[in-house]
Amino acid sequence: MENLKFVEILLIEDNPGDARLTQEALKEGRVRNNLHIVYDGEEATDFLFKRKQYQNAPRPDLIILDLNLPKKNGQEVLAEIKADDNLKSIPVIVLTISKAEQDIIKSYNLHANCFLIKPIDLNKFFDVVRSIEDFWLTLVKLPAHEKF
Repeated sequence: MENLKFVEILLIEDNPGDARLTQEALKEGRVRNNLHIVYDGEEATDFLFKRKQYQNAPRPDLIILDLNLPKKNGQEVLAEIKADDNLKSIPVIVLTISKAEQDIIKSYNLHANCFLIKPIDLNKFFDVVRSIEDFWLTLVKLPAHEKF
């Protein structure tokens, strides 16, 4: 069986309700995963750069990023990820309520791998998270990574 290892997913989401829904949708999915949740931009960069309480954090295979975050916004986090040689190959999915064209353009200019708008409807939200799993964790071949 090909998917013997757990996929490490980092969810960067300040809304506990959306974090819980994402967790539930991924729990019901077909791909075994370890979901790590951080609730603001500073905590996200601490996790990714293994600072403070995250010194033993795993390197994510996939990042799901909200743009509207406290302390450091999602685009600042995205810029730091894509500027770092050890992190830039990690796919980053922007999942946000923003429909603003400037947010879409800026996210892609910062090398987001895709931009998804969070649906308000609960069932559609689950569908979006499942589509992330179906595409990014089933169809796409993610890069292997070494321990840095």
